[in-house]
Amino acid sequence: MMSFQHLVAFWMLFCCSYAYKPVVLIHGIMTGSGSMEIISRRIQEKHPGTKVYNVNRFESWSSLETMWHQVLEIGQDVANISSHYPEGINLIGYSQGGLVARGIVQTFPNVSVSTFISLSSPQAGQYGAGFLHVVFPGLVKESAYELFYSRVGQHTSVGNYWKDPYHQTLYDEYSVYLPYINNHILSAKSNDFKNNILSLKRLVLIGGPDDQVITPWQSSQFGYYGMNETVIEMREQDIYMSDRIGLRALDESGRLHIVTVPGINHFDWHMNVSIVDDYLLPYLD
Repeated sequence: MMSFQHLVAFWMLFCCSYAYKPVVLIHGIMTGSGSMEIISRRIQEKHPGTKVYNVNRFESWSSLETMWHQVLEIGQDVANISSHYPEGINLIGYSQGGLVARGIVQTFPNVSVSTFISLSSPQAGQYGAGFLHVVFPGLVKESAYELFYSRVGQHTSVGNYWKDPYHQTLYDEYSVYLPYINNHILSAKSNDFKNNILSLKRLVLIGGPDDQVITPWQSSQFGYYGMNETVIEMREQDIYMSDRIGLRALDESGRLHIVTVPGINHFDWHMNVSIVDDYLLPYLD
């Protein structure tokens, strides 16, 4: 029988030999890499030796630059990181950063992402004053479409995923980002957008009813408004039922994880050590 000392030595050898995949963090709107430091430090504390890359592009006001510009620029950085890790990386995006991260997963076939965690991100769109007031204090949601559904408005990141349920025709006509990566509007890249999502080992969608910024909060899990602002959950949405980007396939194969956490405000998700411990670390391999 193995002695206690031998068991300890074996355990230490196992822990030291197990290497977690590198993690790339992408910050939210109007913030920067500093806002993701709590996550970065906690990952390294709990998973010693893990390499964490904290993206410092498009910080503060530059986070309002167009989504495609951010996807392509940050995506090239992530592709360079990924090239050093053939076994894959883990990708975590918070708020707008989660939507940038998804764009990278779908657009860059040479980025090998094992786990993608979307932390309170407007994956199905945004239609709420709480979010607007962060960057457009004088704008109200009912009339925001007049700005965002224009060529000028589409030069802002928010305009690229603003989805007004009362003006869907204008959304289809003007929005250059969200309807495309959701394969709501088909393009030459549509098959790639779906196939690249299907290459994930797991997709984790985290959100909660007390977010107060992502509106509706179910957008963080691909739910969204139907008629009269009644929320239609993800599995009843066309993007899921028609499997436009692979959500249903991921779900049916056990690779889609829906995580709902009550009591967390939008600005606390990335600042709360308990969130890291309970809902991020368990999915990092």
